[in-house]
Amino acid sequence: MSDNRENTKRIAKNTMMLYVRMLFSMIVSLYTSRVILNMLGVEDYGIYNVVGGFVSMFSLISSALSSATSRFITFELGKPDGKTREIFSTALCIHLALAAIVLIAFETFGLWFLNTKLVIPAHRLPVANYVFQASILSFVVGVIGVPYTSAVVAHERMDTFAFLGVLEVVLKLVFVLFVAYSPFNFDKLIVFPTLMIGMSVCIQFSYWLFCRKHFEECRCGPNFRKDYFKGMFSFAGWNFIGCTAGILKGQGINMLLNLFFGTVVNAAYGIACTVSSAVGGFAGNFMTALNPQITKSYAAGDKEYMFSLIDRGSRFSFYLILVFAIPLILETDHVLAIWLGEYPEYSVAFVRLMLTVSLVDTISNTLITAQNATGKIRNYQLAVGGMLMMNFPFSYIALKSGCSPSAVFVVAIMVGLACLLLRLIFLRKMIGLSMLWFFRSVLSRILIVTISAAAIPLAVHFTMPYGWLRTLTVVAVSVILTAVVILYVGCSRNERHSILLALRKKLRRHRTHRIA
Repeated sequence: MSDNRENTKRIAKNTMMLYVRMLFSMIVSLYTSRVILNMLGVEDYGIYNVVGGFVSMFSLISSALSSATSRFITFELGKPDGKTREIFSTALCIHLALAAIVLIAFETFGLWFLNTKLVIPAHRLPVANYVFQASILSFVVGVIGVPYTSAVVAHERMDTFAFLGVLEVVLKLVFVLFVAYSPFNFDKLIVFPTLMIGMSVCIQFSYWLFCRKHFEECRCGPNFRKDYFKGMFSFAGWNFIGCTAGILKGQGINMLLNLFFGTVVNAAYGIACTVSSAVGGFAGNFMTALNPQITKSYAAGDKEYMFSLIDRGSRFSFYLILVFAIPLILETDHVLAIWLGEYPEYSVAFVRLMLTVSLVDTISNTLITAQNATGKIRNYQLAVGGMLMMNFPFSYIALKSGCSPSAVFVVAIMVGLACLLLRLIFLRKMIGLSMLWFFRSVLSRILIVTISAAAIPLAVHFTMPYGWLRTLTVVAVSVILTAVVILYVGCSRNERHSILLALRKKLRRHRTHRIA
């Protein structure tokens, strides 16, 4: 019990560190997105988004192996005699080979697709090719750095993870401001990706130095171990299905929008992704702090603690997005006008629907981690990954039938709900997770919280005239009401007591500090 209390404190501490990182990153990212859009213009911004998105489609292989690396290192740390050194050296060897394979794929199939299939204005095609090459280099550097990032997260060194995240955001801000306001005459769509490459190299080199200094397993070089490779590759192979589905859902849909509507709609999609990533990052940081404990508790055989983490993780990750999602969904048009000034067509609808997709998907975060912790993911990935893949063909059918671009998000919401049900069915068999318990403890609570928190802000939105006053009122009412509803409806009695106790302690410290 005392170990679980310490683990809970560690999760809270790590989450707070990641929140500081996220708050700073969100503010800077939203600002830089506006500067980049104004700096490049709608056409070049769309090119940057769609070309970079095409490269990131190939990250499905890296994502599958990254999940395998994180899972196996974390699992070994949860065992008294874990073989972390052997796992890490094998993972490093795999990622070096992967970087070489992906590089060849980019320079063959990738170049052909870019120059023959994507809808890019002819006069900007040479620049698009340069952006493509810059994105390739940045991607390859990221692939090689995956084992080191996974080691930092597995060891729960979130202070370093947060610091390097802030450093990355600061460097991006500096580079964006330089390109936007430099007196020199150059093509911004060439210089900006070049600086982004430099940033990627600096960040990955920092991870390498830290891991070499603090983690014994990271001091070894690549050493291929067939016995460990088999387990990791099997896990990654089946996880490849889910990663493929995730990429098709994101950048695959971006490609479809480009083929049907061109780069202007890609720009709107990029704006929606920026907003969704900024808001979803709060839940993502919470899960980054929580995931290692879910895996370690399963490795230690402590299912009761694991179920409590699944419960709290699903609810609180949803609440963290809901606080921001309600005012943003209601006031999207005014927020975009303040943030960007002029924005591409479909941006308002895309942002609202993308936030809804994020709310649906975030409920499954802890379920995915729990399933991965078991290591038995073949049937799971065949069913859930197969369902996720339906995003792409269903979206294609909708667009081919003449539907609005917004239809792709409606498809994503429906598929997301179907996948949630499938995950619950599989976890009932795999770890004994009760579906009825999950519906009562998680889904019923978040549904009641959402309806209760949205009712009054919705009324304010429709009764007040458009403008600053309405936006400020909606934001204030929404944030305060949502926080109160979460505390008294969405939390258990023990959770509410812990939160109020923590707030009182902070207030006492603040008062003591002021008196001193």
